[in-house]
Order: sequence, then structure tokens, then C-alpha cells
Amino acid sequence: MTQSELIILNFTEIRRRSIKLWNGLPKKYYNWKPDEKAMTAIEMVRHVLEADYGWNIIINKGSITNYKTPWENRPFISITDELEFAEPYRKKFIESVRQFSDIELKNNEIIHPGNGDKKNLGEYLLRIGYHESVHAGQFLSYLRAIKINRPDIWD
Repeated sequence: MTQSELIILNFTEIRRRSIKLWNGLPKKYYNWKPDEKAMTAIEMVRHVLEADYGWNIIINKGSITNYKTPWENRPFISITDELEFAEPYRKKFIESVRQFSDIELKNNEIIHPGNGDKKNLGEYLLRIGYHESVHAGQFLSYLRAIKINRPDIWD
């Protein structure tokens, strides 16, 4: 198994577990948030899904100078709708990762546009997985605070 295949396996497992969590949220709680500065539950889902679009630009060294998200002005309808809309962007991101060789993962340098940090591509991709995992933990805390049974993601 190549390094890119292992990274994709990690992304796939993280997303599978995120989807289990998201699907555990009843629609009446989509707009719940723990405080005024936090994202709502459905905003957090969109944030994670939308990130694939931006990550794909960054790892392919595209310009985000005039970044415009395909989600702009899109209404929040449901978790299912968010997942369906995001699917082509997810596929494109995963296909980009699949194309990288072990040498590229080690030697290609990525500069994160938000903070200017430099990482090799492989490390940057692992941090992308961590980003989603952190939000999964936040989502678990949302479900706990709402007093909803949390889906078992530890299979």
C-alpha cells in the first residue's frame, strides 16, 4: 500500500465516522450551538465538507486569492443535502491525493494560506485529517450537551 493510499484510508475512516455522528443529530437541533460565538451544528458539518474544496486548491498549489466557495448563499436544508452537494468536491480531493507519489508526499512543500506555515505535503494531508477529527470531537460534545444518544463511532 502506498503512502497516498494509507492517507486516503485514514480520510475515508474519519469521514465515515463523522457521517455517523452527523446523522445522529435530529433536524430540530441543526441550529443548536453551545454559545453565541460557536458554529451551529449544521454550520460545523458544512465547514468540514466545504474544507475539501479549499484543501484541493491548496494541495494542488492553486491560488486562493479570489477564493469563492460553491456553498456561498446556499441554504441549509439537511445533513443529507449537505453530503450530496459535497460529494463531487470530496471525490476530486481524494483523486488529487491518490495522484501523489511517495516522493511528492515527502518533498512537495505546502504553505498554508491562513498562517503561512510550511509543511511537506504528506504532513499537511495528515493535518487535514486531524482538522476533521477535532470537529468530530466538537460534534460529540454538542450531542452530549443536547442530551442526545451519541452514535458509536468506535467500531
